[in-house]
Amino acid sequence: MLQNAAQTYQSNQVTTANPADLTLMLYNGALKFIKQAKVALEEKDVIKSHEASLKVQNILYELISTLKSDYEISKEFAKLYEYMLQRTIEANMHKDVNILLEVEDLFIQFRDTWKEAMLLAKKQG
Repeated sequence: MLQNAAQTYQSNQVTTANPADLTLMLYNGALKFIKQAKVALEEKDVIKSHEASLKVQNILYELISTLKSDYEISKEFAKLYEYMLQRTIEANMHKDVNILLEVEDLFIQFRDTWKEAMLLAKKQG
């Protein structure tokens, strides 16, 4: 019952969020799944690590697909997301925690910068 309530709340959060909030949710979700993948590797659970890595890859596919190509910066974001995707695939194939740490660091930078941009937009709006 509690699980259903949590799922309903999370679903409502996603369906009512604006694009900026959704992007932040994707960044946070990717960080959560990278952490799960790292823990699973430490516990030698390659299946759980694989599943978590696939979730990170899916988030990166979503981030890439939602970029607006009419903005020059979107091209730079696309390059970085594609790099992160390639590294996540490599980490999954080789079961390499160090590569996951690299991707995690990039996601943290994206998330923190995004949060700052959201705060600035609120102040200006």
